[in-house]
Amino acid sequence: MFLLKSNVCIFTEKVRNQAESYVFFSVKFSNCNGKRKVQYESSEPADFKVDEDGMVYAVRSFPLSSEHAKFLIYAQDKETQEKWQVAVKLSLKPTLPEDSVKESQEIEEIVFPRQVTKHNGHLQRQKRDWVIPPINLPENSRGPFPQELVRIRSDRDKNLSLRYSVTGPGADQPPTGIFIINPISGQLSVTKPLDRELIARFHLRAHAVDINGNQVENPIDIVINVIDMNDNRPEFLHQVWNGTVPEGSKPGTYVMTVTAIDADDPNALNGMLRYRILSQAPSTPSPNMFTINNETGDIITVAAGLDREKVQQYTLIIQATDMEGNPTYGLSNTATAVITVTDVNDNPPEFTAMTFYGEVPENRVDVIVANLTVTDKDQPHTPAWNAAYRISGGDPTGRFAIQTDPNSNDGLVTVVKPIDFETNRMFVLTVAAENQVPLAKGIQHPPQSTATVSVTVIDVNENPYFAPNPKIIRQEEGLHAGTMLTTFTAQDPDRYMQQNIRYTKLSDPANWLKIDPVNGQITTIAVLDRESPNVKNNIYNATFLASDNGIPPMSGTGTLQIYLLDINDNAPQVLPQEAETCETPDPNSINITALDYDIDPNAGPFAFDLPLSPATIKRNWTITRLNGDFAQLNLKIKFLEAGIYEVPIIITDSGNPPKSNISILRVKVCQCDSNGDCTDVDRIVGAGLGTGAIIAILLCIIILLILVLMFVVWMKRRDKERQAKQLLIDPEDDVRDNILKYDEEGGGEEDQDYDLSQLQQPDTVEPDAIKPVGIRRLDERPIHAEPQYPVRSAAPHPGDIGDFINEGLKAADNDPTAPPYDSLLVFDYEGSGSTAGSLSSLNSSSSGGEQDYDYLNDWGPRFKKLADMYGGGDE
Repeated sequence: MFLLKSNVCIFTEKVRNQAESYVFFSVKFSNCNGKRKVQYESSEPADFKVDEDGMVYAVRSFPLSSEHAKFLIYAQDKETQEKWQVAVKLSLKPTLPEDSVKESQEIEEIVFPRQVTKHNGHLQRQKRDWVIPPINLPENSRGPFPQELVRIRSDRDKNLSLRYSVTGPGADQPPTGIFIINPISGQLSVTKPLDRELIARFHLRAHAVDINGNQVENPIDIVINVIDMNDNRPEFLHQVWNGTVPEGSKPGTYVMTVTAIDADDPNALNGMLRYRILSQAPSTPSPNMFTINNETGDIITVAAGLDREKVQQYTLIIQATDMEGNPTYGLSNTATAVITVTDVNDNPPEFTAMTFYGEVPENRVDVIVANLTVTDKDQPHTPAWNAAYRISGGDPTGRFAIQTDPNSNDGLVTVVKPIDFETNRMFVLTVAAENQVPLAKGIQHPPQSTATVSVTVIDVNENPYFAPNPKIIRQEEGLHAGTMLTTFTAQDPDRYMQQNIRYTKLSDPANWLKIDPVNGQITTIAVLDRESPNVKNNIYNATFLASDNGIPPMSGTGTLQIYLLDINDNAPQVLPQEAETCETPDPNSINITALDYDIDPNAGPFAFDLPLSPATIKRNWTITRLNGDFAQLNLKIKFLEAGIYEVPIIITDSGNPPKSNISILRVKVCQCDSNGDCTDVDRIVGAGLGTGAIIAILLCIIILLILVLMFVVWMKRRDKERQAKQLLIDPEDDVRDNILKYDEEGGGEEDQDYDLSQLQQPDTVEPDAIKPVGIRRLDERPIHAEPQYPVRSAAPHPGDIGDFINEGLKAADNDPTAPPYDSLLVFDYEGSGSTAGSLSSLNSSSSGGEQDYDYLNDWGPRFKKLADMYGGGDE
């Protein structure tokens, strides 16, 4: 301890390390009130640095030699400006063996607290007035290891032989083996360097047991705190940070926040970060356009003059340093902040010319007349750059409109209503352009730009037009050919062009009219008939064409509508024209009316009468008028023979003068029942059927005949197919006399290359040695070495087929292990357990006497040989 003044002292502690950024010792001042604020300085700032709390650091790494290192430490009271100094001498102290023993003897002991004791037969717990303090151990220690920490001891080790152990993470739990304890001495040691960033605290429990494993002390908790060292640099969350700021922003405008993290203890100096801006690019208009909050990382503007049109982006290099930004002891890292200056509407659009010119042909719409161009320094394709155009004068009738081209931002002046050259030959428009959003506040430019547009109208040859169109005239029907009806002329809108117009007929459905090509007079060439099918609602329509001789020639159409007035030119006719009645006057009669193609007043009411000749008409029939449109025809005599009678009837209309006509009514007289309905067949034949009814009956008969014919053809075809199938069946396939053939893929007579090897014994084709014993089926013939019958040749001569069959038969008879094979071509044996039994009812010749085979004679000549072999014959 060094005394500077009577009330101020400096304490020095033991040197801890000589590496860079490590603490050597600390100096402390103590006074009466303990409230002095002292600032420290070193006389050797290149080697040693004194922090505000009195900690002395090594600025650089240097070895300690036997020579003494001397330097001074200055202290100054910040309030009273009093100054002190003290000399510091560093020396390298050699390590002696007795020092190691002394150090080992000075290791802290942790004694198990005394447990419950008995006093006068009662349990009594001794009061505990202390708590085991945690053990502080710096991370990244360089050893040597194992490094002793504390000694755990029980006061019962005087009487008992105890064993000590520790449990918990770091001891017997993952990560295991970091802490060990000497079971005899209780010495707790650490085996490797610790990393606070992985585990900041270890919680162990110490145990004491006797040699039999009985617990003699309650476990005690041991807390080991890992002291943080500044071994981690700050790390930014992103290496590149992006932010934006509007141009023209005032100083103090928030831009963005950058953030870095430090894995060291955030509550210690090692984890306390400070930010600063290292560089700014570009450095215009000021090298310090931005500043950063050194604690939060918030970046704000500190200078005015942000202009996107001059500088669109700034790049800042940001540094984060721990140790509260101490440039000497702190570790640092950098990141990049890219700040984009966003556009605001600080530049209005400006026309590139004061006057624009354009022209448009008359009567044209949706035509671009002029292209208005503007310039705007703001960012393209943004609301601050997009221009909106409007016409402020010169177009009172709204014949023009301006649309904005989204790509070029030009204004397209377009005609939206037809313009007549004869009325307006030129327009002078006043147009204005402004942005979609208003200008930013404080901008000294006018918000809009104005210009004029001069539009010239071009005269073109226009279509002649009829007036009025359509033209309606009223005329009586029946006008004779050659009658002049009217003059239908067209007008030429081109007043400043000397042109002639000629007329032609374009549409005349009934071919009643003609038009003079020069003066447009319309004359009839046929009689006008109101009752013509070309007349609709008393109106006849005709279309005419007017053409000029301009360049190019133009034409126009006009419609003439002739309203035809009716005259009494059509006589009435009886309706219906056919009727039927009974042979007697009762019980029915015939109601008739009249059909007149004229209209009122040249139609009904009608007058009905019978002619005087022939005399039989009035003798046999009588007619009675019911009203102005209907009359009733009845038999006048009591009986009229069945047949067809033509009754003339005189019908007169109400025209002026009236028009009459004798119309024939065909009456069918027939025999009737009590209800007045015809009952005789002759009536139908005599009366005759209409053409439509006869055609319908004939069609029905034809369709019926076609259906019958198709059915017969289908039946015959099916019988032929059935007979063909029967002819294709081989007689040998008859199940009554033949063996069924389920599969035969031979080629007929040309397929004579038989594979006789298929007739060999199965053992010659597939020896037993090929199949392992473990996979042989239960129903397969068992393997026996004996008897051994001679093996036949694989391909016998075709002439020896008989010998081949007899030889195989004898081999099968002499083989006691063979199942009852009846076919020489053996495919498989299904075993004796089949519920269906054997597929063959034939046995070998050795068992022929056990079964009657006489029924084989009933199977036809193809089985005669087999019946002789097994039927008991001598052969």
